[in-house]
Amino acid sequence: MTTILIDADACPVVTETILISKQFNFDCILICDTAHEMHREGAETIIVSKGADAVDFVLVNKVNKGDIVVTQDYGLAAMVLAKQGHPIDQNGRLYTNDNIDQLLYARHKAQKVRMAGGRLRGPKKRSKENNLTFEISLKELCEKISVTN
Repeated sequence: MTTILIDADACPVVTETILISKQFNFDCILICDTAHEMHREGAETIIVSKGADAVDFVLVNKVNKGDIVVTQDYGLAAMVLAKQGHPIDQNGRLYTNDNIDQLLYARHKAQKVRMAGGRLRGPKKRSKENNLTFEISLKELCEKISVTN
């Protein structure tokens, strides 16, 4: 059975994801650290201690082939792809073997700029359209997985 796992620390689409998981009868698991603790009806919550990448390591150990993972983290998405999972970001972009290397490289370049004292623009303010795009993409992914199972 497919599970949707959410990297729930600062995830803006938790509610939407839980609702969609119910529509497809998929289990839903929120994984967060003690600084972002949350409990939502319709989802199991796993709370881990604070620490760099603590949520990521628990999540990647829980994911199985065919599971969906909602995350903004490119590194985590790469690990999910290696386990044959389906990572998707909060804006509905699917991480794939075709785009993950470019995303990781861009993250690396941005990190070098910041370490050298440079500044980069942050993300645009989140809109309702972002949530709608996410919902459409997640539903399409769930439908695709439901057909293949």
